[in-house]
Amino acid sequence: MTAVSKKTEPLEALSDAVESGAGLPAVARAAAKVLDASVVLIDRSSAVLAVAGASPDQEKKLLAGGEEVTRVELRVADSAVGELRYRSATPPEPMIARMVTTLLALELERSRSPEWESEEVAGAFVAAVLAREVTDRGDIIARGAELGAALEPGAGVLILHAVPRAAQSGEWRARVMTLTQRALRSLGPGSLASAGGEEAAEIAVIVPAEDDARLERAAAGLARELEDSLSGFHLTIGRSRHAADPVDLYRAGNEARLAVNVGEAEGRSPLAFEDTGSYRLLLPAMSEDPRELERFYAETIAPLSAYDEQYETELVMTVEAYLDNDGNVAATAKQLFTHRHTIRYRLERVKELCGHDVSATEGREKLGLGLKTMRVLGIPSPRGPAMEPGSEAGRVPRGSDE
Repeated sequence: MTAVSKKTEPLEALSDAVESGAGLPAVARAAAKVLDASVVLIDRSSAVLAVAGASPDQEKKLLAGGEEVTRVELRVADSAVGELRYRSATPPEPMIARMVTTLLALELERSRSPEWESEEVAGAFVAAVLAREVTDRGDIIARGAELGAALEPGAGVLILHAVPRAAQSGEWRARVMTLTQRALRSLGPGSLASAGGEEAAEIAVIVPAEDDARLERAAAGLARELEDSLSGFHLTIGRSRHAADPVDLYRAGNEARLAVNVGEAEGRSPLAFEDTGSYRLLLPAMSEDPRELERFYAETIAPLSAYDEQYETELVMTVEAYLDNDGNVAATAKQLFTHRHTIRYRLERVKELCGHDVSATEGREKLGLGLKTMRVLGIPSPRGPAMEPGSEAGRVPRGSDE
């Protein structure tokens, strides 16, 4: 390979990433290689869109700016579309730097789309459709078209939960929303999103699609893009089935919500509604009368969860493990690293608190369904200090005769 080809190969890779629509994380990584630098891409609203080649310490320095950080405004014609910041041991050649910034500016401009300029209107429309506040087929299609979404051939729903693994500075929810929207520009053109959530960011997206395969590709692509861009988050995506009739988007929204709640509880993402197994049987209750599910949860798992939260015990975890091990006390004790007598004591305490005997068939069925109800409702398992990372997790040493 000649010296010239070695020099141009990174530029070709950057051009390929832009032309193929690989997404901002891939484009940022390619730009970092060309510049031999750590880079950060920031849009004109100051949201961080992509970071490449930077350690956490370097990322902080890039975001803070300073003498060692080069800042370049990205422009297309007379419009500022964002900013590139980079730190490099050796300054790149001016012509190379100009080519990189031009390509990055074009990529940022390309990823912008007129239908997203009215984000509040789009968000309100998505929320209204999924809440069944808009039910007329013609109205749904017409309002979707005004926002750039062609819903007449059908659509589906994705729901994303993003939970920070550590404290985040700034408006991190806005960053999650921005990155989700930009990823879906190419993955699902015309997609409309609505954001919510407090401790976690929840984003509901209506994705115009003619079949399930298109929805599956959009969910898988979104997962890849966000994993690259949001390394400090726990991400879960739930996907509905395809809704051939836009009126059924309400049903699709409930399917996606059930899938994301189950996926979050079981550590599976992206998770399709059709892959949730027996949880699917709870969808009618969740859609039509969630209060019935809440009552069933209150009669089964809620007393155990409240006891765990108050006394830092592990009754809910013990019931889960006992059912997963087909009622085998020895296997449950081995899984939880505790003594079988402790397991038996906990199961007796379960019976006293909720009135269901997990050693009996009926009790196992009710408590098993209660756990499924908890997950479908999106209620997290109790995690007191004994369960936090770095603790002993409520376990006793192997070989103990507790």
